[in-house]
Amino acid sequence: MDPLSVRNQVLSALKSIAPEVEPEQLHSDRSLREEVDLDSMDWLRLIEALHRSLGIAIPETDYQHVDTLDKLVAYLLQKGAPSAQAT
Repeated sequence: MDPLSVRNQVLSALKSIAPEVEPEQLHSDRSLREEVDLDSMDWLRLIEALHRSLGIAIPETDYQHVDTLDKLVAYLLQKGAPSAQAT
C-alpha cells in the first residue's frame, strides 16, 4: 500500500469514530488525540479499526510512536500495510 492509501484508511477509520472530523483541517504533525479530541476509548476504537482494516496490531507500547497522523501512517507502512485490501 502506498502512503496516500494508508492515510486514507486512517482517515476513514477516524471518521467512523469521530464523524465530525474534517480531514482537510487536520495538522498531520500535531497530536491526533488533541487535534480530534479523542478520549481513551475513542483512541482504542481507532487502533482496533485500523487493526481490522489493515491487519496490523499496534501494541500499547507503541502508542507514543503513532501520536500524529504522519507518524501513524509511517508506522503502518513500516509494519507492512497490505498492498491490496480485502473487502
